[in-house]
Amino acid sequence: MKLEEALKSGKFVNEQQKVTLNILYTAYWLRSNFAAALKPLELSLEQNNVLRILKGMHPEAMCVKDIGVRMIEKSSNVPRIIDKLVEKKLVKRSNSGKDKRETIISLTEKGLNLLLAAKQLLDAVTHEITHLNDEQAEKLNELLEIMRG
Repeated sequence: MKLEEALKSGKFVNEQQKVTLNILYTAYWLRSNFAAALKPLELSLEQNNVLRILKGMHPEAMCVKDIGVRMIEKSSNVPRIIDKLVEKKLVKRSNSGKDKRETIISLTEKGLNLLLAAKQLLDAVTHEITHLNDEQAEKLNELLEIMRG
């Protein structure tokens, strides 16, 4: 869908303004599609992000601060997200052996299994909604990285 159709407007100051609005709109659109895919698992995008970060270090545990640094959305309330994951028994919280003040988080077997299910759902949605071939995706990645400097 063209941005003009989605926003019901064709008036942009210039192409730079249009591209920024297009990226914001597309990010929201992607987020909505991914959130809908995860809903049957009762998992939020932020919770999925924490689980993915922990899987990258599995079987090692990570401190909360290091998880926060790796989050896609830096404004996420990582301790609150972890509280919900602990309630669901997807992660476990313990004290660090090195520093008693530090809390470390690790994935549980249940968390690993749910993450696998989430990955399958998100991969299917990505395949369904992303109408780019590998060459186009590579070019878009290059352009976005240029934009972010």
